[in-house]
Amino acid sequence: MINIIDIHKNIILKIGFMWDSLHQFFSSIFVLIFCLFSTPIHAALDIEIFGGGASQIPIAIVPFVNEERLTQSVTAVVKSDLQRSGLFRIVDSGSSTPHGLSDIIYPDWQIRGVSALVIGSTRLLSNGQIEVRYRLVDVAKQEILISDMETVSVKRIRAVAHRMADHIYEKLTGDVGVFSTRIAYVEKQGKKYSLKVADADGFNARTAIEYIEPIISLAWSPDGTKIAYVSFENKKPIIHVQTLATGERKAIAKHRGSNSAPAWSPDGKKLAVVLSKKGGSQIFLINADGSGLRRLTRSPGIDTEPNFSPDGKSIIFTSDRGGSPQIYRMPVTGSVSRTAERLTFEGSYNVSPQYHHDGKSFTFIHRNGSRFNVAIQNLETRQVQLLTDSLFDESPSFAPNGKIILYATEIKGRGILAAVSSDGRTRQELSTREADIREPAWGPLRKSRRKF
Repeated sequence: MINIIDIHKNIILKIGFMWDSLHQFFSSIFVLIFCLFSTPIHAALDIEIFGGGASQIPIAIVPFVNEERLTQSVTAVVKSDLQRSGLFRIVDSGSSTPHGLSDIIYPDWQIRGVSALVIGSTRLLSNGQIEVRYRLVDVAKQEILISDMETVSVKRIRAVAHRMADHIYEKLTGDVGVFSTRIAYVEKQGKKYSLKVADADGFNARTAIEYIEPIISLAWSPDGTKIAYVSFENKKPIIHVQTLATGERKAIAKHRGSNSAPAWSPDGKKLAVVLSKKGGSQIFLINADGSGLRRLTRSPGIDTEPNFSPDGKSIIFTSDRGGSPQIYRMPVTGSVSRTAERLTFEGSYNVSPQYHHDGKSFTFIHRNGSRFNVAIQNLETRQVQLLTDSLFDESPSFAPNGKIILYATEIKGRGILAAVSSDGRTRQELSTREADIREPAWGPLRKSRRKF
């Protein structure tokens, strides 16, 4: 029998959560399988926010001039983005609707405790394009922080609003905004499994591939143009890489036994994969086209769920070589010994590691009593912080700026996506009424993102 570790991202020893179809086939498995299920193309995820940052920035966003003529409100998207970050407190503009700098009565906004003010306008051009202008103003200093204009098609209104939110976030926090990024997940409706790609807020979901067999272990390429995943379409776990723009895909690992848990190197030239071709599940390195197979780990246990460090010099992974599933680190380059170093020591179950973008910490799933929760560990101090308190959390995935962790959880027997800030202060539940969703993968920053 193929060990379930070999067929999924290989999460070890977590019983119960699995697709009904796999449950019958792998009757003796001791690993949790995550299935991702998502919203229809026309719908978005419902978002409910709990808690908030310790020092939220009070900001008012005045409805843009003439945006009522558009099918999508620019200000609504910007407000939603900033609020979801947990770092902003949206102040209702009320009856105060300045549209130009000369209209702003600064003392009125200061009395209301507003630190930053956004004003703007939309204008329909003769060619059918929409001109969007906006300004971000520091209320206390009465200074313009951002002033810009962009012309887009009607279909791209949400995209320009996300870019605005990104740059407002960056200007006021000093961190990179991630509202223009994308997420991937799998949706199950009936007997169909679909790999979905959507905007970070759940809108504009599109189907990349669809099967009547499970799709698991999603991994974005560093440039955001491809997704690696495991498909069971031929009744066997095989790793594919799919180009999102064209739909073209290639099987890059279809060796004897199981092929699972793909993870891209930071330069996009290689992937770490888990194969059972030599017997037990071990980690191998391959080129992005599937060539150049090289074995990395050699242990009597199960080695799985590799994830590259940001500099590409090492991987962290899950292994039960010590008797229980724990997280280890080992180098993948140079002449350094490939002896693995154990990183987690709290508890008997720690799996699904992913590096923070700065390489100083990692997120993972930690068993806390009877619960499985998202945690984060500092690599230098080894200090562990639990970020959630739900029953079953799975597949944590950092946002590109490291400030938010997307993960899968279950509410009332239905899989949903959720997010938690990396300090644990803000939590969000993202759900749909039509489907179950699990095992998210947050995409990278878009290289071509326009700078305001």
